[in-house]
Formats: sequence, C-alpha cells, structure tokens
Amino acid sequence: MNYTLEPIATVLSPFTHKFGIPRQPGLATEAIAELQLLPPYNRAEAVAGLELSSHIWIEFIFHKSPNSNADNFRPSIRPPRLGGNKRMGVFATRSPVRPNALGLSVAKLEKIDTSKGVSLLVSGLDLLDGTPIVDIKPYVPYADSLANASNQFAAEAPATLAVTFAPEAAAKAQAYSAPYGTDLTRLITQILSQDPRPQYQQPDLERRYGINLYDLDIQFRYRPDGHDSWCIEVTYIATV
Repeated sequence: MNYTLEPIATVLSPFTHKFGIPRQPGLATEAIAELQLLPPYNRAEAVAGLELSSHIWIEFIFHKSPNSNADNFRPSIRPPRLGGNKRMGVFATRSPVRPNALGLSVAKLEKIDTSKGVSLLVSGLDLLDGTPIVDIKPYVPYADSLANASNQFAAEAPATLAVTFAPEAAAKAQAYSAPYGTDLTRLITQILSQDPRPQYQQPDLERRYGINLYDLDIQFRYRPDGHDSWCIEVTYIATV
C-alpha cells in the first residue's frame, strides 16, 4: 500500500546550505526560523491551543538528501559521529538517507502569528531553508522526556571547539545582528563550536572554510589550540 504526504508548511530558515546546519536540534538556540502554514492549513483554528505548549515536534521531509527505496535500500550508513569509517544500521541513526526521507525535530515555540494566515516562530531548529513540513505536534513533557532513557551511541553531546573572531569579522557580526533580528555573534559561535567539518577529515590549516547564513558568506579557519585539539577563527563575513 502506498501513501502520499502533502506538505502543510514550509520553513524560512537562516540555514541556506546544508553544510553548517547543527546535527541535532537545540544546539544553536539563536537559530530563529519561521514555519509558514500553507493553504488550506493556514487557519487560526488549526493552531488554537498550541500557545499552551513551550515546544513543538516537527515532522519534515529531507528534500535535499538522497533517499532510498525498496530497489536501492541502504541498510547501513557511516555516521559522522563515528568519523565516517564505521557503519551502523540506518534505523539506529538519524541519518537523512532513509527509505522515506522523513525527519523529526523539536523546537521551542516563540510566537504564533495569525494576522495573515498562520506562521510559527521557533528557535533552536536544525532545518534547511525551504524544508517541507508534513506535521506539527505539541511537545508533552511527561510523555516525551523520559528520565531513564539512554543511547550508548550518543550518550552525551559532542565536545565543542572554542570560536574567536578576527576584528573585522567581529565588527561585521555586530553590525549585521540588528537587520537579521538575532545575535549573529552568538549564532555563529553556536554553529561553529559544534565543528561542521566531517570528523573523518583532518583540518586543513591553509584552507578557508565557509558556511552560509541568511544571505551571508561566513568564512573561518582552524588553528591548533595548544591542547591537542583545534579552535576556530572567523575571518570574514559579507553579504553574498
């Protein structure tokens, strides 16, 4: 039996490219996104009562990731957390390469606007701009937060890297914060501290890496931190 999923909303997100998107929700709390409900679902009564919830579950489609089906099903993948060298079963991971390309994310609900259709302002989201949303549900703490839950594969959050800004980049981050309605310095720090580089790649000290937020080109480089690890310096910020 086949089923058809119809998007109910789309995401307006600061993440305009896949590289640099946090690997889990909630890691970049300064990432503010908007869920715009689509007709005929953009009616105020469809979200009546949702304001009683501090967080929401968002079910979405990995629309920019390759997905498998019965003919080219991939039973195992190489998670970035394992350095890209070890395999795990696809259903034991949150890889975007899935049989039905469906994802699940949680976000903090900041505001509901029903003045023109329906839009939900959320924070901490980890979705690409334009992601199709197929369902929205309220987060229920007593059922969704389990005190005795465990995951030995990802028992704790990965270690973070120190992030610094070159003087000119620091000035640009401060200047651009007001137009985008967010603390850009904090947002960039939250994203880059998670180390967007694939873990199987050693940092190239001569290379300038880059991510895109909104319409900004943000470049950075790796430097040894003097303690057998790396730190990141943001060197350049400009509009694309």
